[in-house]
Amino acid sequence: MNLQIKPTSSRDIPAIIELMREFASYENLSQYLEITGEKLNEALFGRNGFVEGLMAFDGETPVGYALFFPYFSSFRGQRSLYLEDIYITERYRNSGLGEKMLRHIARIARRQGAVRIDFQVLKWNTPAINFYLKHGAVMDEEERHFKFTDQAFERLASD
Repeated sequence: MNLQIKPTSSRDIPAIIELMREFASYENLSQYLEITGEKLNEALFGRNGFVEGLMAFDGETPVGYALFFPYFSSFRGQRSLYLEDIYITERYRNSGLGEKMLRHIARIARRQGAVRIDFQVLKWNTPAINFYLKHGAVMDEEERHFKFTDQAFERLASD
């Protein structure tokens, strides 16, 4: 294996989308995958882009990705990175690549003045939960993820 981790570039967009398809399938969320290359490119590299990413390669073959962005904890007054996605293809799990990517993200966070990384994991995803706990993550069973989308969002945003 010739594993490398690199910052994303615009030429990685198709590979990220393909890896996202795998990730969505793994999490049984394929019906919600609406991302397009244009939307992802805008979020990463557009004028108002705010998302950063990493790609993992074995030689020239994409085998993983991570997407993250700035986040702020108001009660603690702490700057953070929010880890939206980290995904490693099945063949490369348990190879140490996930830990290497997580460490890379932590170093980026520290350089940007962050003191923590925030993220969510689906309740049933025991392998991911165990991975994060093994590396010292703290799990909060009390918090619930809410979101306003579609019509609820439009109602709130309308004049």
